[in-house]
Amino acid sequence: MLLELSIFCAVLILLYLLAIMPKLKKNPGLDKFMGRHYAHRGLHDNRSKAPENSLEAFRLAVVNGYGIELDVQITKDLVPVVFHDYDLKRTCGVDKKVRDLDYEELCQYKLFESQEKIPSLREALDCIGGRVPIIVELKIPWKPDDTCVAVSKELDGYNGLYCIESFNPFGLGWYKKHYPNIVRGQLSTDFVKEKIEGSRVQYFILKHLLFNFHTKPDFIAYQHKYKKALSFTICRKLYRTIAVAWTVQSQNEMEDSKGYYNLYIFDSFIPE
Repeated sequence: MLLELSIFCAVLILLYLLAIMPKLKKNPGLDKFMGRHYAHRGLHDNRSKAPENSLEAFRLAVVNGYGIELDVQITKDLVPVVFHDYDLKRTCGVDKKVRDLDYEELCQYKLFESQEKIPSLREALDCIGGRVPIIVELKIPWKPDDTCVAVSKELDGYNGLYCIESFNPFGLGWYKKHYPNIVRGQLSTDFVKEKIEGSRVQYFILKHLLFNFHTKPDFIAYQHKYKKALSFTICRKLYRTIAVAWTVQSQNEMEDSKGYYNLYIFDSFIPE
């Protein structure tokens, strides 16, 4: 009985390690992203003329030499736009969802009472112009195809350096199939501790990176507060995966995260 139990436990551990195993062969494109900090949603201040995910915030990041992390989702008419939330309440004070509006309708709203509108991905890419690397977060509620197809069409014509990341493993799986050479990263956090509404089972799978066997990410982007999470630690120490911290909001947090991460996505302060 003890032998059978030991074998059963050993098999479970092996399956777990296989499930969370990221890509082991390093993507040579990763080296181009190293040695730089990344401004979360651009170098922004939502009380200024350069709010988050605005063209002005991207200009400021470029001028100051920071890489840029930005969020992309699609409108009702399948136009990729740079916008974080799925609705406009927080940013524009309007109770409407991005996916329910055509791009032209979306353009009438301003970000945080500034003069900046919600930019299309094409406008953002033109603004950045390949001068700094970009981390493109795909905002995908469930099925990835429409978002990934629309985003990839814009990125196909971009000459600058970019990579893809997402919480949604199916989006990363889509890119693995169609664009295997593009650097891709799995986003995660402790969803329960962050009190994010949703399925506990789904969030358990995502927190513990149990879809890595399918997506084979080149890096793991993990909420810096949970840097000691088990699956993240195994990926970092056993599999030597590149680790990206999000979102660091002070120099103290950055110092506290050193030794755990290779790259940092920051906002609310200027790194030393």
